[in-house]
Amino acid sequence: MARSGLAGAVRVARWADAALGPGNDVTGDGKATLSDKSAERAATDLGLSSAQVRAEWDTARLAGLVEVHGDSARPGWRLRAWDRDDSAVLRGWVALFDAWSLACPEPEDHEPAAVAEVVSAMPQVLSFLQLSAGPVPVEQLLDLLQQRVSELRTERCEISYAPGAEGSAGPAEQLRPAEPAPAGDTPLAPLLDWAVRALASVGALTHGDGQATLTPLGSWAVWVKLEQICVAAQSPAGNIEQSAEDMLRGCAQLRPNAARAEYRAWLAARPVGSAVGELVHAARGEDALLRGLAFEALRVVGAPAEPDVRAVVDEAALRPYALLWLAEHDGIDAEDAHEVLTREEATWLWVDTAAAVADHGETDMLVRHLEAAVQPTVPLLLDEVRAVGHPRTVQVLVALAAAHPDPALAKAVRRAAFQVHTGG
Repeated sequence: MARSGLAGAVRVARWADAALGPGNDVTGDGKATLSDKSAERAATDLGLSSAQVRAEWDTARLAGLVEVHGDSARPGWRLRAWDRDDSAVLRGWVALFDAWSLACPEPEDHEPAAVAEVVSAMPQVLSFLQLSAGPVPVEQLLDLLQQRVSELRTERCEISYAPGAEGSAGPAEQLRPAEPAPAGDTPLAPLLDWAVRALASVGALTHGDGQATLTPLGSWAVWVKLEQICVAAQSPAGNIEQSAEDMLRGCAQLRPNAARAEYRAWLAARPVGSAVGELVHAARGEDALLRGLAFEALRVVGAPAEPDVRAVVDEAALRPYALLWLAEHDGIDAEDAHEVLTREEATWLWVDTAAAVADHGETDMLVRHLEAAVQPTVPLLLDEVRAVGHPRTVQVLVALAAAHPDPALAKAVRRAAFQVHTGG
């Protein structure tokens, strides 16, 4: 259903990917609206009317199929992954579903505040439709909408600042919460009609004969939203409100399954794009442990993180982690993913992991970490560790020398640390 509903938008987005680019007149008003010239060209190429092209272009933007930057357009990651990744399709449709209030022009003769109240109240209306699992009379939805709007006004504890008759009241009286206006005094029926039409236009529901029904796709989307709320509410370690860095530190002592549950809860509470950006930023820090944990969290994100992960492949500190993530994302078994790394990249990762162990682990863990090296002998490992130039090489070697029980090996490691330190 999602593929079918977005087929026209995908067609226009692919046309834009092939026909438009830097230097082409894509937007005419600086607001990401397709210019007349581009719309006419697309209409001719695709056999559509200009109005149809504009409508599909708007849908493609809302679904994240195209991204507009200034006067140029580029394909979004969802368009790139469209044919091979069902989750990209579903995420694109959910993005359109989330933007339902932008899919249809709002009524012009209503106060923006009333429109905002209806938009804020619609999740509860949609939840009621989902739980009803069948047609619901629009009149019943209107009663629910009026109740929810009244609750929103009460929660805001609206203050009356009206001058005139109340001007003589004392300061305390002026600041007293105003009685919420009865929801029936607000013309909500036209706004509910607008909301129903807008949600129908994105494929979330159908309406007719005074009733509304969620489509299977709409019911699924509402269920996903409810599930996300439940997951976020069950954050096992209570890090849901923390920054990415603090959340990862909080997960450092958790077992893998518990940490993944925490990642899911943290991710469910914020937009995917900003969450991925925070995790990548945390990975760029000096703490090697957070770097590894950040990429574990990005594994929980899955496909939406792919563009950001690919973007850091050329950063030396993140390259091994990014290559392993991409290999696993492409279906390579986690135990075999290390084969995508060069010897130098694997050595860099070994040093980075050793730095995390030295900072946060126990000494015997650092000794056991020797077994994870790709080099068959310690002398060869030391030679290649010195060559990769990791900024934590000296500290790692000093810590390993102090921890290792073999005096001869510890002496060789200390000598290597001294040579790195002196540049020898």
